[in-house]
Amino acid sequence: MIQYPHCKINLGLSIVAKRADGFHELETVFYPVALKDILEITPAKTNDATSFSNSGLAIPGDSSNNLCLKAYHLLKADFPSLPEIQMHLHKIIPMGAGLGGGSSDGTAALKILNSLFQIGLSLEQLLQYAEKLGSDCPYFLYDTPCHATGKGELLSPIECNLSNYSIVLLHPGIHIATPWAFQQIMPCKKDKLIAAIIQQPISTWKQELMNDFEAPVIQAHPIIGALKNDLYQQGAVYASMSGSGSSLYGIFEKNKKYQKSDLSNNVRIDTV
Repeated sequence: MIQYPHCKINLGLSIVAKRADGFHELETVFYPVALKDILEITPAKTNDATSFSNSGLAIPGDSSNNLCLKAYHLLKADFPSLPEIQMHLHKIIPMGAGLGGGSSDGTAALKILNSLFQIGLSLEQLLQYAEKLGSDCPYFLYDTPCHATGKGELLSPIECNLSNYSIVLLHPGIHIATPWAFQQIMPCKKDKLIAAIIQQPISTWKQELMNDFEAPVIQAHPIIGALKNDLYQQGAVYASMSGSGSSLYGIFEKNKKYQKSDLSNNVRIDTV
């Protein structure tokens, strides 16, 4: 069985408070973007052990730490009769980029396994397993914009339609360590909720819709700020970093095209 896990962008990202458990309270809007990986899971051949393979973009680190495999073992612990599998991931979404690609892949594995082997988990049960994989994994059980609070796992659908625009993703290939990014933030409640700003005309977003991670990340990596400015100079109605970076996105009118510049010459560009 094959699924095509999509990525997301963050429309605004506010770090509201640090919790006693070490996590952070946040507010954001997750918006689905049609840049997709390809994940296939099939039953393993007789006497074969569970295996994981990958193609496309190279995945750093030990494959045993991949969220797709973690999803399998998470379900296997509760459903011991789950058979051995073969899993192949073709990686297209950049990693460590603030686009949630790994989280989307892990959540897709949960969905495939639930369907392929008729486990019978409800959406509510899948959400519980997804939260164990990662704070933003539950979002990928939805294909709609969602307002997120808590650690990112408390979700409610929100009206936000960008279908009349094109979204340009820039990935400069800079790895931003999420723990480092959080250490740079002084959490605080904002005067206006992101959920309210999203309902305003998009022309107001540039002045009001902020990502708290941008300032420290741009200070450490000025090229990210320069690329954001380049998106605006080429006509984006709104531009921002996604998540803790380093990917940026620009929202353009359909008749506007982002042109590769001297700044973005060595930057991966995807338009969706």
